Amino acid sequence: MKPFAESNEQNKEPILEILKIEFADRERVLEIGSGTGQHAVFFTEQLPHLHWICSDLKENHTGIQMWLDEAQHTNIEGPLLLDAREDWPPLQVDAIFSANAIHIMSWQAVQGMVKNVGRTLVSGGKLCLYGPFMYNGQHTAESNAQFDVWLKNRDPLSGVRDVTELTKLMNLQDMELTNDYEMPVNNRILVWQKV
Repeated sequence: MKPFAESNEQNKEPILEILKIEFADRERVLEIGSGTGQHAVFFTEQLPHLHWICSDLKENHTGIQMWLDEAQHTNIEGPLLLDAREDWPPLQVDAIFSANAIHIMSWQAVQGMVKNVGRTLVSGGKLCLYGPFMYNGQHTAESNAQFDVWLKNRDPLSGVRDVTELTKLMNLQDMELTNDYEMPVNNRILVWQKV
């Protein structure tokens, strides 16, 4: 049966409004952690100028493929097997998108992902990350603090990530934080651009 994530259904429209701005002049987008494949299908339908590359761990490929097969969009490829803990194969894109992925990764995997992003993005390329974030060690809402506890009980290496710490990692890859959008349900979209 084709997988379905209710959260993707709820957040796709608000995310689309930001991608219309940030990816207006982009061509090739790599999605890190495509999950079910819902976002890829929706965004390529709404933003037909983008060529979207899905990726995820192997266990999610069958579900993603179901969504792609049903949609039959010519501007989607993948899913690629990409693991943040390993070096990615050579790939060049001018945009990367990821939703609700880095808080389920270990910090070591986040570090690996950022290094891979730095190698994969062309100069001037953008990274858009969607999800809950902390600022200077502080949660932006009580619900995010509770979510952080739930994440760590499930996997002690996961957790809501701090924008300050992420930006330090990004800066090592010559990427600068250019936008920080408030989103519904105490989420954000953070945008870094490669110098």
